[in-house]
Amino acid sequence: MAKKVQPAPIAVHITALEMTAPPKQSLPVPVNVHTAILAAPDIPLAFYRFLYRQVGSRWHWVDRLRMDDETLAATIHDKRTSVSVLYVDGAPAGFFELLRIDDDTVELSHFGLFERALGHGIGKWFLLQTLYAAWASGPKRVTVTTNSLDHPRALQLYQMFGFSPVGTQDAELVPLSEAELAALAKRDCPMPADRR
Repeated sequence: MAKKVQPAPIAVHITALEMTAPPKQSLPVPVNVHTAILAAPDIPLAFYRFLYRQVGSRWHWVDRLRMDDETLAATIHDKRTSVSVLYVDGAPAGFFELLRIDDDTVELSHFGLFERALGHGIGKWFLLQTLYAAWASGPKRVTVTTNSLDHPRALQLYQMFGFSPVGTQDAELVPLSEAELAALAKRDCPMPADRR
């Protein structure tokens, strides 16, 4: 019997950032593509996991994929959490997730684009729309964390839109194992029932 190999941990440098005033930038809607951003209250778990994997697989997002259904539902269906989906030319192309921590603070928990949406000039515009949504409820600050496994320009982009670093730390991330990936594939694409 083959021995199950657990992937080696990856060293990660994490940067926490916050902004204390809404963005001042204004960007036009990208041209030559049709875009829509739709809130997804009570988003189905399978759709959420699809979005999370499409955006995060390149950047080693694993936390939400390790949650069982009950834990994930409690997390993303919490009344303080909102998930919004970006559609480009009619198909999902990214998402953002906000968490209202308290009256003063909104956290940008997740943000990103599908690979197919890159190169269309959408990224900065979508981040700006995300920040407008984060500030819509009138917090005193918006926070986000990024790390050394994220897009190489993520930290620079957040700072360009008004975030300032407020702390750093080092951690380790354990990538998904082959067994975890197989379990995810089985859960996401169950075999059809025998129809005899």
